[in-house]
Amino acid sequence: MKTLLVLVSLALAAAIGTARADDAHKGHAHAARPVQTAYGIAGDPSKVARTITLDMTDNMGFTPSALDVKLGETVRFVLANKGVQMHEMVLGTKDELAQHAAMMRQGKPMDHHALPAMAHVMPGKKGEIVWRFNRAGTFAFACLIPGHFEAGMLGTVTVK
Repeated sequence: MKTLLVLVSLALAAAIGTARADDAHKGHAHAARPVQTAYGIAGDPSKVARTITLDMTDNMGFTPSALDVKLGETVRFVLANKGVQMHEMVLGTKDELAQHAAMMRQGKPMDHHALPAMAHVMPGKKGEIVWRFNRAGTFAFACLIPGHFEAGMLGTVTVK
């Protein structure tokens, strides 16, 4: 009986230790290799050349809504939610953002965990995105909360 009790205790201790390690690991993010997109790549915060503050409001707008960026520039976007609703900023091509908005309207589950080109910002709070614009062109940013994109909550980034 004592042997059984010892074995059960050891098994339980091992399980608790594993669970604690798993719980501790959940909060630990591994640095993912940046992925090149048509509109740039996640930026290195130590190489930020400029900070641009964007206000997001419940009248479904960004201020400013049109940005000019130099090719190769790394920008820190500071996103200030001035409204009472949650807003987000997502960088992409206009077509990609329109497709993403359509999926959001349909309520399709989407994994937005730690996407470098996206930031959700609660009312009255700030968020940020650091992005390197290493592709020339005109790109977009938008709030893809259902109904916000459709209401015109989008802007443009021109990279030259």
